[in-house]
Amino acid sequence: MEQGRPHGAPPRPGTGAPGQAIASATHTAPTGHVRGEHVHSQEAYGEDAYGAPAAVPAPRPAPARRMPQRYSVRGQILDALRRALLSGELIPGEVYSGPALGERFGVSATPVREAMQQLVLEGAVEVVPNRGFRVTRRTARDIAELAEVRALLEVPAVLRLARTAPAARWAGLRPLAETAAAVAATGDRAHYAEADRAFHRALLDLSGNRQLVTVAEELHRRAQWPAAHGLAVRTSCLVADAAEHLALLDALAAGDLPRVEALVTGHFTGAR
Repeated sequence: MEQGRPHGAPPRPGTGAPGQAIASATHTAPTGHVRGEHVHSQEAYGEDAYGAPAAVPAPRPAPARRMPQRYSVRGQILDALRRALLSGELIPGEVYSGPALGERFGVSATPVREAMQQLVLEGAVEVVPNRGFRVTRRTARDIAELAEVRALLEVPAVLRLARTAPAARWAGLRPLAETAAAVAATGDRAHYAEADRAFHRALLDLSGNRQLVTVAEELHRRAQWPAAHGLAVRTSCLVADAAEHLALLDALAAGDLPRVEALVTGHFTGAR
């Protein structure tokens, strides 16, 4: 007895059990396998004892496609908070609550708190129990220490690249340096911070050391947070910083190692 065939009168020709397709002369047998059933070709099924075509199990439906996940609300809020910190909208020393910031951004307090926890790890804010998060006050010593650590990592890496990388590589970085210079001229510190990190990340990517790139970018982001006074950085400072990128590429392309060392070392002497 075929599985799923009820007892009693046989089905009339051209009919079958619910949910099952009736085999025809032009029907191609399914290639999938359904648990508990044997799948055969039309010739294997043939006709039953009453002359009716044998029922062929319906093919198993194809699995649904996985839809791409949208960019998370937490990620959007984190980007917005970073921009607010760099622009001076969030003031060093001030305490901000999750619900208040959530109302400002039009979201619940939960993604704000999650984003703030990431900023705690980055050293931009600190937790104030039962109140919220305080924007960290950065001292001149904090900034100088970060600059020193960045120099210890990046200066040797860039000097090694200056000795080994072909000159054509430096031309590939020029569009990033030019973009950073154009953004610097607008005086938008938040956008310049992104362009600045993009240039340094691409430069260190040439080393092939992924760990170096990751650690250096984290330190770079920390160095970009505002100082204790919270005053906006002058446009002229951003322009001067961006100009050092272009000068560095010129020195690298010329193979001028003393100039490269002087530029890349001097690049870390202040807040970026």
